[in-house]
Amino acid sequence: MGRYFGTDGVRGVANADLTPELALAVASAAARVLASHAPSHDHYRPVAVVGRDPRVSSAMLEAAVVAGLTSAGADVKLVGVLPTPAVAYLTGVYRADVGVMLSASHNPMPDNGVKLFARGGKKLPDDIEAEIEDELDRGWTTGRPVGASVGRVTVQDDGAEQYIKHLLAAAPTDLCGLKIVVDCANGAASSVAETLFDRAGAHVVTVAADPDGLNINDGVGSTHIDALAAYVAEHAADLGIALDGDADRCLAVDANGSVVDGDQILAICARALKDQGALIDDTVVVTVMSNLGFHHAMRAEGINVLTTAVGDRYVLEALTDKGLSLGGEQSGHVIFTDAATTGDGLLTALRLASCLAASGGSLADLASVVNRLPQVLVNVKVSDKATVAGSDQVASAVAHAEAELGDSGRILLRPSGTEQLVRVMVEATTQDHADQIAHRVADVVRSV
Repeated sequence: MGRYFGTDGVRGVANADLTPELALAVASAAARVLASHAPSHDHYRPVAVVGRDPRVSSAMLEAAVVAGLTSAGADVKLVGVLPTPAVAYLTGVYRADVGVMLSASHNPMPDNGVKLFARGGKKLPDDIEAEIEDELDRGWTTGRPVGASVGRVTVQDDGAEQYIKHLLAAAPTDLCGLKIVVDCANGAASSVAETLFDRAGAHVVTVAADPDGLNINDGVGSTHIDALAAYVAEHAADLGIALDGDADRCLAVDANGSVVDGDQILAICARALKDQGALIDDTVVVTVMSNLGFHHAMRAEGINVLTTAVGDRYVLEALTDKGLSLGGEQSGHVIFTDAATTGDGLLTALRLASCLAASGGSLADLASVVNRLPQVLVNVKVSDKATVAGSDQVASAVAHAEAELGDSGRILLRPSGTEQLVRVMVEATTQDHADQIAHRVADVVRSV
């Protein structure tokens, strides 16, 4: 993790950790660095796309980012409140040098973030992030643009419409006959979700689609999915869709109120793509946190599974490096590389609904392909993660647990990236067995 950038941009409590001054400096540095990598010709003016979620601090940070970009000579296209994947898409459509999204995704309202996209709407490579951090530390070393060289700002009113048309083209199945409840988390999807699903032919009911700047992710959305089950029952819907604040992730609820997680959504979509001959190399990419039941289901379907470290950036790296078509996380980040450069909750929801419409059955039937094993996660505070990693005693406890679980379960130890903490994750055929093994190994970790 860099000096300023975390795993997903620059984040913190808005106006405390993430100040307007920092947002301005990040934007200015990013414009200078990314412009230096653009095709060079005389009088070149970099172009930036800027979008935001509806939290109260996003407009403040947007103003700072626009000031930073224009001060570096970049022309700015403001697209307003739109999902993060929409900003990524529009960065490509408008042939911009940089895309900027002001959002802290599923985090609570006081937080915010500055997320950057490179040309084409792609995630910033690590080396470019490092260049931007170096530029931040150096500050201005050349003359600032003045007069006509200062960047200009235009409001791009067609952004939402272009994004909606793109999604409908990427998931063309008619959803007529389906009743869908969409929980927008009082976030960025509130501006487009109803129009999108209505045009797709569904009978759509949107909830948590009335953002007031303070209520984003507040007891709603993909991190608070329980309420959605009640809405699905109330409206006798075929499925419910739960998005997060910036709509880059999607979870679902079936007609019975049962949660359909990212593993199950991936499995459903992987089977459909394989049947269409569109699952490249018959392979799907997931992280080490995907349930063992997912792996068993994919093996039964003749689908290979490539596993990465935790984080959608690692999934995307593997998809790009191997030229694959589908990957994602248990949390609901799903990436379809034929239509998106990042996880897109609305695209995922459309394609899941398309699978449901094509099946003629229920979402519960489709999701049953994955028999999720009970999973236990124990967080153990330690004095030194490195000592735990090198402990023969811990290694022996893990080996004993692996032998006990065999192919019917698994154990995973993960050090926290930011704290002196080791996470012990166990899956087994019963909850009791998973609990026993997880706490037994956690006791060993704690004693080291």
